[in-house]
Amino acid sequence: MAGELSNATQIVVPARARLWLAPVGTAAPADATVVMPTGWFSVGLTTEDSLKFNEEPQFEEVKSHQTDFPSRTFQTSDSATIEVDLQQWNAKNFKAVFGGGSISEITPAGGSGTPPKHYKFTPPRIGGRSEVAAVIEVIDGPKVYRYVIPRAMQMEGVQTDLQKASAATLPLRLAVQGGDEADAWYLITNDPAFADA
Repeated sequence: MAGELSNATQIVVPARARLWLAPVGTAAPADATVVMPTGWFSVGLTTEDSLKFNEEPQFEEVKSHQTDFPSRTFQTSDSATIEVDLQQWNAKNFKAVFGGGSISEITPAGGSGTPPKHYKFTPPRIGGRSEVAAVIEVIDGPKVYRYVIPRAMQMEGVQTDLQKASAATLPLRLAVQGGDEADAWYLITNDPAFADA
């Protein structure tokens, strides 16, 4: 019995982790190891300790005079978030971090010869934020876990520290969106330990 409960092979050490984003409605991966379908892009390099998936149910308690413990506890809501700090500055990552926006090419002023192209990022206006689909991929040797989030939205402010002695990161904070017609999020894996269910 003790051998069944103590199994070190079921410890997960995320040696590699990736975050993929896509427009809402993009086909999700069918399993844990298939190549990501067309339409998904990796956000690239992230800080090694920033990637987190948080799931936070909310509950209410019914109290009764006849007991010191709740007579009944029921769930009132659910929420989940993704947190990660992106190290790569590019058009797709900037739009993801700010919840949308637009990037346009602008003509640089002055200079001689052919100047390099310049670009302008404009953040989204109120009401203009767009949802994204997300997949968190966690790899531990042959075991792969994919958190699939069909709909998420950047719903926090952006603070970027611009310090001389450290790399500037882009904080991506996504709130999982849901509905009765589909799962708000789910996990797919090739881990044989899940067969115990």
